[in-house]
Amino acid sequence: MAPFSSNALNLLLALVFAGSLMAASAGNFHSDFDITWGDGRGKILNDGDLLTLSLDKASGSGFRSKNEYLFGKIDMQLKLVPGNSAGTVTAYYLSSKGSTWDEIDFEFLGNLSGQPYTIHTNVFAQGKGNREQQFHLWFDPTEDFHTYSILWNSRRIIFSVDGTPLREFKNAESLGVPFPKNQPMRIYSSLWNADDWATQGGRVKTDWSNAPFTASYRKFNANACIKSSGASSCDPKSSWLMEELDETNQNKLKWVQENYMIYNYCTDTQRFPQGLPPECQLS
Repeated sequence: MAPFSSNALNLLLALVFAGSLMAASAGNFHSDFDITWGDGRGKILNDGDLLTLSLDKASGSGFRSKNEYLFGKIDMQLKLVPGNSAGTVTAYYLSSKGSTWDEIDFEFLGNLSGQPYTIHTNVFAQGKGNREQQFHLWFDPTEDFHTYSILWNSRRIIFSVDGTPLREFKNAESLGVPFPKNQPMRIYSSLWNADDWATQGGRVKTDWSNAPFTASYRKFNANACIKSSGASSCDPKSSWLMEELDETNQNKLKWVQENYMIYNYCTDTQRFPQGLPPECQLS
């Protein structure tokens, strides 16, 4: 093979460097998000590479994306509130507006030191939710950052952690169940006090001597259709538009649900004595 000329080598290095800049700018909190409440408790740091939310007795804090999305694969790395986080909730979700809103939820319910976080998931379509599944994790989510992902296309919604699926919610419109597919949604996150219900049904209250409580975010990435001025821009060849769980990931999902699921509305016959919701036929 002929050696690179110096000009060719310089061009290659320039292209690699430019690509790295594009990748870095794709997840910049300054350009992608607005701190929406908290009176200074939400902070964007490290030139936009890190965002933190804090909660004290006076207030929590929150942010939202500048863009609206209609389908996509959304990744965010979070490090949750460490130590005694009882009573606190860190919410990370997609939501539209209005009385018939759509919403796709991750909520992280704090706990006493040494006790596991609960991951609470839910899907709203046209203002109706009540589709909760809850999980514990196989690691401590406060020690390091982990990637929490939402894959959302017209056929399914998949919740994942570090690439391992926790939950799949399939489109059941054929059974008369609405599915979020027409309303663009923003990404939201907030850290707030919910000690009336969040930990052990509200029996354990927030210990304010541990405040401020802080959750951290980094490495946001949205491979998604951005909705702007009524038009949607995305690559129609994007793999996630038709993505489904392959056999390997179906087995991972089964492993999580057999070992770490702690609540599933689709098995709660006491809650639904007249019959389980129709979409449960597909789970």
